[in-house]
Amino acid sequence: MLVKTPTVSVIIPTLQEENYIERTLSNLQKTSTPLEVIVVDGGSSDRTVEIARRFTEKVYSIRERGISRGRNYGSRQASGDILVFTDTDVTFPLDFVEKVLKTFEEPKVVGATSNVMPSQSRLGERAFFCFYNMLIRTTAKLRPHARGEFLAVRKSAFTHVNGFDESIPCMEDHELANRLSKLGKFVFISDLTVHESMRRFRRLGFIRLVGTWLMDYVSVMLRRKPVSSVWQPIR
Repeated sequence: MLVKTPTVSVIIPTLQEENYIERTLSNLQKTSTPLEVIVVDGGSSDRTVEIARRFTEKVYSIRERGISRGRNYGSRQASGDILVFTDTDVTFPLDFVEKVLKTFEEPKVVGATSNVMPSQSRLGERAFFCFYNMLIRTTAKLRPHARGEFLAVRKSAFTHVNGFDESIPCMEDHELANRLSKLGKFVFISDLTVHESMRRFRRLGFIRLVGTWLMDYVSVMLRRKPVSSVWQPIR
């Protein structure tokens, strides 16, 4: 009896991302294992959609903006058994699909995150991300946490918990990870690292951004909703 190999769908919400989308999609096109790439655009007026269509046929435009709306919409178009949510300024190692599939070979695994490191980084930024990755890895079994740069979920579990909470503007990835962990294991893929741009850190300032993260994280833990009422796009 043949056993179906689980397929992977990568879902990317976009808005005014013409400066980043080509690099990310070009990177995904080079992976050593085929995957499905889905782009959900929230109404860009630049060349985001035009560029995306060079790399994938699955490019959708929706009227309502919001990262969670885009991700949920993309999940409904996905054919993969494993959904990988990411952003437009993230790059992946070419073997990341194999590592994701290996992680989800265990039936009890419902979700996973990985190391996130900065691209073209400074020493202080690298040190912070090393610490942050260690913290997430260490606390994964007690309090799962995930960032939008890399969040992999089993589609059946994602559907069971009704996907991302579209009512909250940020920390939606962490909130989802906690709900998923009630169904099974949410794990940290230690041998997988993705890289994100430092545009948000550089624009808003390191201390301000980390302080906002911490404030929203504590608020979600205590009140199940963040303090921030909006997550400002950085282009």
